[in-house]
Amino acid sequence: MDSRTFVYTTYIRTTPDELWKALTDPDSTRRYWGVAFESDWTPGAPMVWDETGRRTADPEQVVLAAEPGRLLSYTWHTFTPAWAEAVHLDPEVYERLAREPRSTVTFLIEPSGDTVKLTVSHGDLAPDGLMKGMIGEGWPALVSSLKSLLETGEELPEPPR
Repeated sequence: MDSRTFVYTTYIRTTPDELWKALTDPDSTRRYWGVAFESDWTPGAPMVWDETGRRTADPEQVVLAAEPGRLLSYTWHTFTPAWAEAVHLDPEVYERLAREPRSTVTFLIEPSGDTVKLTVSHGDLAPDGLMKGMIGEGWPALVSSLKSLLETGEELPEPPR
């Protein structure tokens, strides 16, 4: 992949359908991610991010591709002042993030024996942008919690910030 894309791959003892559900079901995503998505999961459909009542909606937050049990792709959330305040982001850091191009995330789900191979590709990043560094830490922790939830029934505690 090029310098504008972050890729993370793991193997999860689950089924493609269960993994799809974990990526799209609001109750599941809230457990391991702290976010419930509102969408009908069809290409072009809007996505609203609900983080414990703080909703982030934008016309450019949309589903790009949705093939249950196989592929999910969408544009990343809009950086808003409310989001920045809620995650205790320095105002200068927020301003820099808000100027970066909107990125996209793609989840490729592939059966692999008794497991499922999950490849997360987060692309369209500014090569030297802040977002690239942030997701480089965020995705491994998030995917680890998703894996734990699917394999044990318990998500991991949120890592300290």
